[in-house]
Amino acid sequence: MDIKRIGSQPSSQGSAEYFTGIVRIDPLFQAPDPARVASANVTFEPGARTAWHTHPLGQTLIVTAGCGFAQSWGGRREEIRPGDVIWFQPGEKHWHGATATTAMTHIAIHEKLDGKTVDWMAKVNDEQFASRPEVRRELSARHLPANSD
Repeated sequence: MDIKRIGSQPSSQGSAEYFTGIVRIDPLFQAPDPARVASANVTFEPGARTAWHTHPLGQTLIVTAGCGFAQSWGGRREEIRPGDVIWFQPGEKHWHGATATTAMTHIAIHEKLDGKTVDWMAKVNDEQFASRPEVRRELSARHLPANSD
């Protein structure tokens, strides 16, 4: 048996190479070989988010506090709240993070394949982060030329 006591593992800041904004990562566990599973408690300050990325064996997120967003490539940005459990399939390109005004914390669980848990891609830009199809449609409707009849 191995017990990881609270505070026995140092927190780290999410790398600016892979995250936008302030992100704190608190490791929960990394199972020893031959097991492949690892987990962390990740807190995103308002507006903070991951870059686009995939996981070779998928990822589970369990939202524990706040309010955030998750989005798969080509899909809708979804609001996520405490108690929500999100599963990303192996190789599914996605991002997740806090809303613009509220922090969000989740537990992330993933497995290593050939020593790797994640493949990082381009950062989510501000336009992608703010993207909400229903809001874009509403704004477009407001800016249509007036009917000249």
